[in-house]
Amino acid sequence: MNPIKEKCKSIENNFLPLKKMYPKSYNKMKTSPYTKTRVILMNGTEFESQWFMHNFARHCAEPEIRAALAVVRRQEQQQQKRISCLKPINESILETTIGYEQLAIDLTAVLAQHDTDKTNIEALNFALLEDFDHLYRFANLLMTDKGEDASELVGKYTEIMPGRPTVAEHRYPADDLVPHMVAEKANLYSKLVASTITAAEQQTMNYYMNIAQWYKNDLGRKLYAEIAMIEEAHVTQYESLKDPNLSWLEQWVMHEYCECWLYYSAMQDESVDYIKKIWNEHFKMEVSHLKTAVKLLKKFEKKSFESVCGDGEFPQLLKLGGNKEYIRKVLSNTVKLTADNTVKHDYKDIKKLPDNHRYFDYQRYMSGDPERNASHLVIAKAIDRLGEDFRYQDSEHPVKELRNRKTDNVKISRTKNA
Repeated sequence: MNPIKEKCKSIENNFLPLKKMYPKSYNKMKTSPYTKTRVILMNGTEFESQWFMHNFARHCAEPEIRAALAVVRRQEQQQQKRISCLKPINESILETTIGYEQLAIDLTAVLAQHDTDKTNIEALNFALLEDFDHLYRFANLLMTDKGEDASELVGKYTEIMPGRPTVAEHRYPADDLVPHMVAEKANLYSKLVASTITAAEQQTMNYYMNIAQWYKNDLGRKLYAEIAMIEEAHVTQYESLKDPNLSWLEQWVMHEYCECWLYYSAMQDESVDYIKKIWNEHFKMEVSHLKTAVKLLKKFEKKSFESVCGDGEFPQLLKLGGNKEYIRKVLSNTVKLTADNTVKHDYKDIKKLPDNHRYFDYQRYMSGDPERNASHLVIAKAIDRLGEDFRYQDSEHPVKELRNRKTDNVKISRTKNA
């Protein structure tokens, strides 16, 4: 499939009437977890597109480009609103949050397994274990506050157990930066990986930043606020993978191509017929948006579609699913790593950092007593009420320090004497 070769409507004929912007919501009890995660992913993709084009417009004086951005941006806004309303009214904040973390885990794992770019893969695997831990913390909050079993929400496709503990994830911000790719040398799939994961993590960050104040108790509000800080760190890491030397128009072409790839992937993978139809309609709209951006790139920069996207043929499509064995392998091999950017970027075992490393100073400042952090207190509360933490795992935890279900380990990955 090559979207640039597909026929499409002109952008003037792509607006959605209001009646089409409010679709039937999915059934939260019967719908596949991966339909739910696709909804979250495509919602985040449209949000990223919206804000990219707003920022582009604020840095552009050319009337023709600004006019095209305004038209396409309005249509992207309509797509986003349509997708967001697929979420049913009776799905709670926490139930949706479980979907966000399942998406973060399984999307990251799938992308890492199919990429060939070493920097991308290391970044994905590093953040994977942190999102994995976030699912565990939120699942315990769901059990203690609502009495709900998160394993049913994830369809038992994704295990729920500790990853790199959230308390250990508070790093000095500059250490989250990674070397960026060179777009001319990077393969198309790697560029799509960077674009996709940035949009997905930004959507999670935005959701937690805006939902924290609406939670109904102090511990939940504090947990969302703490984990939102880690999601910001993930966005910092992932967006730094992208080539900052691309022009605004080149970036726009890549945004639209990525949306085409994601919608086409979602359409191929979707099991709910009426949602599959939405993915197909949006794919056709994105083809129109892509061709609009390509036309402007050629007119104003004398650059071709191929200079950004190669021959345009889609690489391997994105297929969401379980990744239990891969995640266990990454846990076993990398749970004790932290990020270090003081000389050049690297992921290091916490024990190999010098005692005066800024990680430890930042930890002391941000966390103080780690046992007072919300991410720890939510587990302590679960242990107190249930006799042990809430987990869903197929076999014992691959990391021996994280097997004890009656205590929350706040030292592993955080202190040198863990």
